[in-house]
Amino acid sequence: MSPSQHPRADRRPRPTSARRVAFDVLRAVQVDDAYANLLLPTRIRRAGLSARDAAFATELTYGALRMLGRYDAIVGVASGRRVDNIESDVLDVMRLGVHQLLGMRTPTHAAVSATVELAREVGARRATGFVNAVLRKVAARTDDEWDALVTEGRSGDALLATRWSHPSWVVSALRDALAAERSRDELAALLAADNVAPRVQLVALPGLATDEDVATATTTDAPDSGGAAVDAAGTTADEETGTVPGAPVAEADAGPVSPVGIRGTTGDPARVPGVAAGRLRVQDEGSQLAALSLTRSAPVRAGERWLDMCAGPGGKAALLAAEAAVGGATLVANELVPARAGLVRKALATVADEDVVTVVEGDGRRFGRPGDERFDRILLDAPCTGLGALRRRPEARWRKQPEDVPELAALQAELLDAAVRALAPGGTLAYVTCSPHLAETRGQVDALMARHGDVLEQLDTAGVVRSVAGRDPRVADGATVQLWPHRIGTDAMFVALFRRTA
Repeated sequence: MSPSQHPRADRRPRPTSARRVAFDVLRAVQVDDAYANLLLPTRIRRAGLSARDAAFATELTYGALRMLGRYDAIVGVASGRRVDNIESDVLDVMRLGVHQLLGMRTPTHAAVSATVELAREVGARRATGFVNAVLRKVAARTDDEWDALVTEGRSGDALLATRWSHPSWVVSALRDALAAERSRDELAALLAADNVAPRVQLVALPGLATDEDVATATTTDAPDSGGAAVDAAGTTADEETGTVPGAPVAEADAGPVSPVGIRGTTGDPARVPGVAAGRLRVQDEGSQLAALSLTRSAPVRAGERWLDMCAGPGGKAALLAAEAAVGGATLVANELVPARAGLVRKALATVADEDVVTVVEGDGRRFGRPGDERFDRILLDAPCTGLGALRRRPEARWRKQPEDVPELAALQAELLDAAVRALAPGGTLAYVTCSPHLAETRGQVDALMARHGDVLEQLDTAGVVRSVAGRDPRVADGATVQLWPHRIGTDAMFVALFRRTA
């Protein structure tokens, strides 16, 4: 009898499990620097997972990535080994197992046996006994007991970093940012908010979305829709999304803070008619407020020229384009990376005509050269560390390093200089980052005014954001605004508005 005829040698491919999908994404993030929010939906659809299994794979992937640092500390104690001495594929398997035990409350027998089977499936048969032993030790203690063990002897930022699974340098940066607002006592709440998956937030594009679109956005029934249901988790190929279905809702998620924002959508957003038609988009309300602070800082005059200097992937550009079309303005959306420029074109395709929006490719620092056109409003949504979006891109906390900050800060400063050169007299500039790091926020503003204070004045950004917001955004008085997830349920967007005086 040949091997192919042997009754136990069934060579038909086995269905891909939710756990295997989660493992494959974790490996791609670790080995290939992949982005979970871009890769996960593709893997789920390829595996043909049901809506329930898609949600399980999504929570498993994002949960393991968020809590990776804490879970590694637990694995280290339970195994008696340094985690950097554990083979990386085996470690990823155990991270998924620990999240099921401590983060998802999966029954012990199911979590352990399924994780051991996963180790076999991914070629780590050699380690199945080790995985089984470690996970049984993890299951023998409660989450609170593990917290006491892994934080023993730690204090200050080191304790918070382990407990809330953030690198110590990120904890320190967030502490400094809160301290700048005299809000040191909010640090633990902020770190906790970073580990709560955000709910889907939609934007109703002005001039396009109808009252019926808005009404149906929170009432559309979304039955089991197969792999597409992962989009309910915000894992579409859009860098401005990323949530987990069924995740707990923070108190800050009580209602929208953007006048064009929608909260309360459940199920698969793609099944919402307005989303399917492109009149509603998945977008964090912090991003919405950042864009609207520019477009609604003063009445729009017909014929104004606007510039989005770093437009990819196109979420803010779509909102700017809709506002431009309503007000009689035109928009140039610039993006350096061709692939991201393609995403911008796709995002804008159904928003405004070509006579309203032009997409161009190139380095944003080229604007403002002698003889170039000037713009009445400029959005600089600058490349940054992304520390304000750790809820949605959890791998960013492990991927970024403190030495990345000076290089990014230098780029931000150069882009700001170009924006000032390209700004028409009387024009408005919005400097935006998805980061609360002071070197990328207040530090940039202070340095900008030191360089260009003779031609720039700072505007009352807090007053503008308050006037725009649908409810109290809980921002302090001043020329800059820092939004926070633990306060209002948005990403930690920073916004500063300037006007060119000469």
